[in-house]
Amino acid sequence: MYLGKLSLRLRIFIAMILLVLLASILIAAVTIYQYNEEARDYHNDRLERKEENIKESINYAIKETTYPVSTENIPLIFKDEIYEIAAIHKLQINLYDLDGGLVKSSRATFETDSITKCLNAEVLNSLSNTLEHRYVSTTEENGEVYLSSYSYITDQKFKPLAILNLPYLENDDFLNKELNEFLERLSYAYILMLIIAIGLAYFLSKYITKSLKTISDKMNETRLEKHNKKIDIESTSDEIAALVTSYNSMIDELEESAVKLATSEREQAWREMAKQVAHEIKNPLTPMRLSVQSFQRKFDPTDENIHQKVDEYSKTLIQQIDTMSSIASAFSNFAKMPAQQNETLNVVEITRLALDIFSEDYIVFQCEENKIMAKFDRTQLIRVITNLVKNGIQAIPDEQEDKDIVVKVSEENQHVVIEISDNGIGISEENILKVFEPKFTTKSSGMGLGLAMVKNIVETYKGSITFTSQKHIGTTFKVSFPKE
Repeated sequence: MYLGKLSLRLRIFIAMILLVLLASILIAAVTIYQYNEEARDYHNDRLERKEENIKESINYAIKETTYPVSTENIPLIFKDEIYEIAAIHKLQINLYDLDGGLVKSSRATFETDSITKCLNAEVLNSLSNTLEHRYVSTTEENGEVYLSSYSYITDQKFKPLAILNLPYLENDDFLNKELNEFLERLSYAYILMLIIAIGLAYFLSKYITKSLKTISDKMNETRLEKHNKKIDIESTSDEIAALVTSYNSMIDELEESAVKLATSEREQAWREMAKQVAHEIKNPLTPMRLSVQSFQRKFDPTDENIHQKVDEYSKTLIQQIDTMSSIASAFSNFAKMPAQQNETLNVVEITRLALDIFSEDYIVFQCEENKIMAKFDRTQLIRVITNLVKNGIQAIPDEQEDKDIVVKVSEENQHVVIEISDNGIGISEENILKVFEPKFTTKSSGMGLGLAMVKNIVETYKGSITFTSQKHIGTTFKVSFPKE
């Protein structure tokens, strides 16, 4: 539970150190176990070799004796020889008869009291019933371990004469010393390896968590209302790279959502304002028109010039009313989405019709086809074209001599493309992102709703509007929408 509260870096560090310590302990345990096994095998092999050598000496003594070879004569046969054999091989020798009774020992008489006088049944049964006719027992005395081997002494006809017992002390001083020296050297190596492991664990854990910390810091800094920087990590693991890629993708989606949200909020605010302005302006228009018309009908016509005066007054007033109405209509048209009439019309013909209202002789229409049919609302299409052409006319300074506006209609991949180019002053870099924003304008007059309304209309018909512009060279607006 407490380990789960630690940082990932500290957990990696602790895990690597524990792994090294565990490996060290495991290797030391295996080494000690292996040494003990080798020591046990060494003592067993050594006892077996000594037993074979002693048997050869005993067989030689039996062969050279002048006494009749029998179990009863064993004490006589080995009266003096047993001491010589024991001295040569530096090992105590005990001889038992076949019933397990002690008959002769190489130890001094006053020491034989400590020797087993009679063998137990387990030894006798093992000797008689095993194939090797040999038995080895292990005993511990005064903190020392003894091996005792029991085997038959036979005559030349392989008839058992007596039981040979060889007590063997397992002296591990040399092996223990060697083991201690090995463990000491190994501990030095482990200490050095532990120091290296600590340094490696520190830098490795720092390297692994560095990328994660970078991602964590970036996530903490992520805000919807500001531009968020992407993570750039040159070399890292595949898992971290996948995480960084996911984060960068999230940043792109977040920025796209933020732009859409901001645009939606701005447009919604302007829609509400446009509705309110339209309502406020349109309210007095109708009674004003009715009042003027009534005045025009009821005024005394006896005056010779009264009709001219009334007509001039009425025209002036009606002109102002129409101006106010056009302003209100502009706000109102932006506030509501255009209705999709889905009329099947000839875009080439409608474009020519829209251009007829302009008297400027520098407006050029280009189209290779006489007929390009598409589904679009006639009024809305005319509004798109006239707004873009007006925008082009206003972009060309009055003092400029070589004025040029080109309107081109074409067909590309089941889409209708309308391009309107001018050679005006162009759009500055700081205004490129604001072109389609409501109420944005660089002109002293106008409401700045034209391009925003055009964009609104085109996108309603699943189309798009883009532009390219160069300062003091000109601007080209490109409108594209599907034919069906």
